[in-house]
Amino acid sequence: MVIINDTTLRDGEQAPYVAFNTKEKVEIATLLSQCGANELEIGIPAMGEKEREDIKTLLSLNLGVRMMTWNRALESDLVHSLACGAEAVDLSIPVSDLLIEAKFHGNKTKMLQQLEKVITIAKNEGLYVCIGGEDASRADTAFLKEVMEIGEATGADRFRYCDTVGILRPIQTYEVIKELKKSSLLPIEMHTHNDFGMANANALAGIEAGATSLNTTVVGLGERAGNASFEQVVMALIHLYGDKRTFSSQKIKTLVERVCQAARIELPVNAPIVGERIFAHESGIHVDGMMKNKSSYEPFEAEEVGSIRAFPIGKHSGTGTIAYHLGRLGISVDKKSLTNLLPMVRDMVTLRKKVLTPFELQKLYQES
Repeated sequence: MVIINDTTLRDGEQAPYVAFNTKEKVEIATLLSQCGANELEIGIPAMGEKEREDIKTLLSLNLGVRMMTWNRALESDLVHSLACGAEAVDLSIPVSDLLIEAKFHGNKTKMLQQLEKVITIAKNEGLYVCIGGEDASRADTAFLKEVMEIGEATGADRFRYCDTVGILRPIQTYEVIKELKKSSLLPIEMHTHNDFGMANANALAGIEAGATSLNTTVVGLGERAGNASFEQVVMALIHLYGDKRTFSSQKIKTLVERVCQAARIELPVNAPIVGERIFAHESGIHVDGMMKNKSSYEPFEAEEVGSIRAFPIGKHSGTGTIAYHLGRLGISVDKKSLTNLLPMVRDMVTLRKKVLTPFELQKLYQES
């Protein structure tokens, strides 16, 4: 089974204009554990005392999932994580020439020595250690292997391959992860950003190439265009990859609604998996198919994610939709009447830019 390490409570909260309070964090963490997340990244202890108190609260929930804190690869950051009682840490270090120049004045030796030192301390404290390779997608692959070799030698448990600015392409992702996997060093985790709309595709391409885990955030919340989407990835893993995962899928809708509310953002009506309108069928051809077999134009059932299927009465509706709604009102209509009614429905919808309710359809039929 693929490990989903959800970072809504860390990278998700780093989205501009977003701030979660303690109650929201507890609710989000609890729902994530019920919806199939294996691990949660729950905050940055170095941010301050309030953040550390929130982390302690989350750790005390005992949700049955591994909880990880995010740290720079600094001893001072690690001390704060230990004080919180963390048992797993991500130690972030720049791995591209661009960021090593910016943060270490180009001194790779100093960077590697610092990483080795902090990993050693963390492992001596019995922590699960993930090395966060910041900007890995712009790094030299040979250097990434060197970082992973040091990690393996010092006892690190995983390497996080970060597409920090979202520039990867799926085929490129597959090739580089396949190459890193050949070295048989550390297990690889995918951390992908959505700047070009490919975070989900890149995360899953990494899994296909041999990565064992990936980072997500609910509704893809995160810096700039965000991250790989939890609800989209978890459903893709189940339905497209045969991933065996036991969870309350109907709570996905509740989870998404809670995160959107806490982040004060609106979910697009056509958002994959949980959008309000994605199980609404208006096209006459599609409605006809759905009424004969509900798998005709849906890859999974609406009920699986707590949604409801709908057949709106709109411009593209056919006689089947009209007969369906009138029939539910106890009205049986012949084919000729349905055909005559259809242009009136289309004209009304086009004029007012709004679908008809069943009762408006009934009134139109009675007046026609």
